[in-house]
Amino acid sequence: MKILVPTKRVPDPDQRVRANADGSGVDDTDVYYVPNPFDLIAVEEALVIRENQREDAEIITVGIGVTDYEKELRTTLAMGADRALLVETSEALDPWNVAMALEKVIERERPDLVLMGKQAVDDDSNQVGQFLAARLGWPQATFIASLTLNDHGAAIQRETDTGLESLQLALPAVITADLRLNEPRYASMPQIMKARRRPIDRVSLEDLGVTVEPRCEIVAMEVPSTDRSCTFFDTAEQLLRALRDEEAC
Repeated sequence: MKILVPTKRVPDPDQRVRANADGSGVDDTDVYYVPNPFDLIAVEEALVIRENQREDAEIITVGIGVTDYEKELRTTLAMGADRALLVETSEALDPWNVAMALEKVIERERPDLVLMGKQAVDDDSNQVGQFLAARLGWPQATFIASLTLNDHGAAIQRETDTGLESLQLALPAVITADLRLNEPRYASMPQIMKARRRPIDRVSLEDLGVTVEPRCEIVAMEVPSTDRSCTFFDTAEQLLRALRDEEAC
């Protein structure tokens, strides 16, 4: 069995992120990048499948981005992934184009299961898994809270607004992991040192035959202000007028 786990390199959520002065994007000066936390949950679930259900499972992690992405991919190798693949590009791809690139990777690797985080914590798009399943014509399950492989494919429970929904999927399928699925393990120092010496496969978008087709454009970006102001009113009528009239606020 082969499990493909797409990952994304994101700014560390615990640090303060600034926008460029011209509002064209994120100021990456001194920004520390980490693997997307939801993707690490997907990596952990792939490792659990190999340990508890399919000992023959091969786990391949994939990253799409700049050469420096190698550090984040090595985190997945230190956790226990068998191979890592970096699709090198300096372009900032929107979810549709990420799905296009992953589709080509899947055509090369022929995995039985694609397991990925439900969304990235930098843009919270929550679109790549759905786009990818649609492009492949595969079954999909999003926001999963449990996963068990069986003779018929995969039995899953997924998070919904009204509780847990149970589904049975045929494989191959695209499955996206939610927060409650598991808690990713920490790699030991020997594993981290060993991962530094392991090779990472590299391809370009051109090698995959992908032509970037931007579907969205960042017009401007700014960090929301955290300043707060407080206005006191003597009567409820004054408050109602202020709420009705934006200028009065």
